[in-house]
Amino acid sequence: MTEIDYISTRGQAPVLGFEAVLLAGLARDGGLYVPARWPALSRDDLGKLRGLPYAEVAARVMQPFVGGAIPAADFAAMAASAYRNFDHADVAPLVPLGANEYLLELFHGPTLAFKDFALQLVGPLFDYVLKRRGQRITILGATSGDTGSAAIAALAGRDSLDVFILHPKGRVSDIQRLQMTTVDASNIHNIAIEGTFDDCQDLVKAAFNDLALRDALKLAAVNSINWARVAAQIVYYVWAALKLGAPERAVAFAVPTGNFGNVYAGYAARQMGLPVAQLIVGSNRNDILTRFFEQRTMEMRAVEPSLSPSMDIQVSSNFERFLFDLLGRDGKAVAEAMAEFRRTGRMPVPEAAWKRARELFSAARFDDAETLNWIRRIRDETGHIVDPHTAIGIAAGRAARRDPAVPLVALATAHPAKFPDAVRQAVGVEPALPPALADLRRRKEHCVTLPNRAAALFEYLRQHAGKPRAARNAA
Repeated sequence: MTEIDYISTRGQAPVLGFEAVLLAGLARDGGLYVPARWPALSRDDLGKLRGLPYAEVAARVMQPFVGGAIPAADFAAMAASAYRNFDHADVAPLVPLGANEYLLELFHGPTLAFKDFALQLVGPLFDYVLKRRGQRITILGATSGDTGSAAIAALAGRDSLDVFILHPKGRVSDIQRLQMTTVDASNIHNIAIEGTFDDCQDLVKAAFNDLALRDALKLAAVNSINWARVAAQIVYYVWAALKLGAPERAVAFAVPTGNFGNVYAGYAARQMGLPVAQLIVGSNRNDILTRFFEQRTMEMRAVEPSLSPSMDIQVSSNFERFLFDLLGRDGKAVAEAMAEFRRTGRMPVPEAAWKRARELFSAARFDDAETLNWIRRIRDETGHIVDPHTAIGIAAGRAARRDPAVPLVALATAHPAKFPDAVRQAVGVEPALPPALADLRRRKEHCVTLPNRAAALFEYLRQHAGKPRAARNAA
């Protein structure tokens, strides 16, 4: 099988293969790894995927990214095992919502959010590679709510790694927090940071950019800065499009997103050959992405708490991958643009590049009052109760859709029970948690709080990485 090399968006890091990229996460020059070339899904390839179970589609779509790092039979077995944990036979059911409009339910995994689609597979990938190498690593990740619980569910109890997850204190929903902090596993560490998700994300990047710390602790990433996360998310775009007639028929997608990783996976699917007619970004009041696509203004502002906390972000990490393509895959230009963004809070993007972006992307924003109205409206129109992020995705799709003749798929990114307060405000009822999580509020929490300072985090990592529970508890 032809191997795919991975290159950094900033052009100065070593070229790596899949196995090394999986363990590296962030590139050593501060950039993000992307494929040096996009593998192709021809019309014939797509046609052969139609009708296959989700796990088989996942194995075949992702195999070109994995290459020879893992034998195809082993990888297919991993995929089959990963998606066996989902509570719906279709894994990602596609349900009618309106006129030529569909909802792709991505909340049937163990933690009730779309992050399970990647992390239930990435966990076994880490195990496979680390056991073969005889290595142990330290996973470090930041979460705005859902990545953390999905990572913990996938990685708890694995002997080959420790997991440190940062979340912004008081800025995730109670259910999101409890899904992380009530997991009692010796290799899991929950850290509440006194700051925003962007602060958590910056601390993670600071740790990876401290090369001495990175090498000493063998740091690896679980956020979507890790390419394997993105590769796994490409699959459900292909799955949904095939259900609606691809490759003969193009499909549009509406995606609620703050960090740009989920919608970037849709862009990656298009680069591979999936007929994607339009990608619609849904934003809350933290609308940096919508402002870019509407006004060519990529400008940081203060993060404002909202009813859709997973999108309370002003630094969209995965946008750098898209920027890399917009700027002609010029690593030096990307590095300069990102440095300017960090220095001034504004990112310069040439008008011609912005116009190319708008050929595919549209965007819309909705504040909390509008979000509640859309949850209510969707329930009244369709009978579906959706979470606030999904409501924004549906609303954005309807606001920015270009061609009603093209099927529109809105991504349902989380189960409504993860955000009971918002749902209760909107429709007067609180959605029940699935039976497996019914006692979540009564479970004991395990979490520490740290200030928003890199030195405090680094010291905590040094003290606790690689230590058994008894030694950690005594520290």
